[in-house]
Amino acid sequence: MTEPQELGVADAVAAITRGETSAVELVRALIERIERTDQELRAWVVVDRERALAEAKRRDELPRDRRGPLHGVPIGVKDIFDVAGLPTKAGFAPFADRVAAEDCTVVARLRAAGAVILGKTVTTQFAYIDPPPTRNPWNADRTPGGSSSGSGASVAARQVPAALGSQTGGSVLRPAAYNGVIGLKPTYGRVSRSGVLPLAWSIDHPGTLTRSVVDAALLLRAIAGHDPRDPSSSRAPVPDYVAAARPGAPPRLLVLDDFLERAQPDAALRFEDAIGRLRTAGASVERGRFPSGAPALIGAHAVVMQAEAAAVHRRLIAEHRDAYAPRIRAFVENGALVLAVDYLDAQRLRRRLRREAAALLARCDCLVLPTASGPAPAPDTTGDPSFQGPFSLLGLPAISLPSGLSADGLPLGLQLVGPAFGEAALLGAAAWAERALGPMPSPPAYRP
Repeated sequence: MTEPQELGVADAVAAITRGETSAVELVRALIERIERTDQELRAWVVVDRERALAEAKRRDELPRDRRGPLHGVPIGVKDIFDVAGLPTKAGFAPFADRVAAEDCTVVARLRAAGAVILGKTVTTQFAYIDPPPTRNPWNADRTPGGSSSGSGASVAARQVPAALGSQTGGSVLRPAAYNGVIGLKPTYGRVSRSGVLPLAWSIDHPGTLTRSVVDAALLLRAIAGHDPRDPSSSRAPVPDYVAAARPGAPPRLLVLDDFLERAQPDAALRFEDAIGRLRTAGASVERGRFPSGAPALIGAHAVVMQAEAAAVHRRLIAEHRDAYAPRIRAFVENGALVLAVDYLDAQRLRRRLRREAAALLARCDCLVLPTASGPAPAPDTTGDPSFQGPFSLLGLPAISLPSGLSADGLPLGLQLVGPAFGEAALLGAAAWAERALGPMPSPPAYRP
């Protein structure tokens, strides 16, 4: 049997179903692995050992006809999502005793599908960009990215097969790229935000970190769908994402040159190599750019996010200013100076940019660009969000796939972007690209 830490979501369900392991055995093995490796990695706020083992035992006692599609799968939860009985600290000292009374909608849906909540993973403070304590498992002297730092690092280091993240700037896709895993940010409104601490209401997206596209599809199938507790939640039908996440016909790709031109030279060269491999495997590749240009996307995102973050935090920062980390404190305080006319202009530009994105997507199946400007930088930053933030602004579904290693042996990511509520087709294209690009190994220091 495959070593427990190497089991992905689908593999874990299959192994438990075949009787090769049990939910309790899998949870216990991962807890032991975390205890061996997390002193250096620092990906977890809390591992809920006793309750996770008890939940796994209950799963094992269920008859087969009552088992869900995520039966027995351990999941890490970013520490801005409420989990009943655990604090939602968000990296903020005054929240240390803020214990959630109930699960957020996403966690409740994961449990209903049979998952076991293993614990809370590290987030940057309030899911912004102040550096986290978490290290990059490929190189401890590099950032794991943020704000879903612990989620990305723990999945890459084989501490857990999957974890929840969130993205307002680039906080799912960038950690995915820097840690060599799969990051999926669904369409805005596809996944409920109820019970998740906000940063910017109109841009916040729950998402997932996994090690395969089909695992991302399994999680999305469990958590997607309308939630009356979230006013932004969409009533759009939820397709069978797992059935869609199979390699089909080669996709039609449109490379966004206005972003590629902003990438570091080595990253741009290796991106072109990955595109060449996809073309050789049969993909159709076209080149294009946003008529308004990348700076318009990046600028509009910055204004909307900053103004909304200032509104979210206005009262809290007045009471606890000294408890705020330096970068989010400056971001919120400067956001309070954004004029209403500037915010409205940014929203008008946002609508125009959405029309431009729709016109580009009418020419292809997916937009494609590097996930980030380069590999993971030094740990005094969480990296450049300008390659991911524009698609948070537009609310479009995006997925990051590992595309190879940089010159210094760090993971690089390739980002695919689809039309709104087009996750099924996006997952199909991603599964095809995943097969064409080949698997990503585990980080050297975390191999068996």
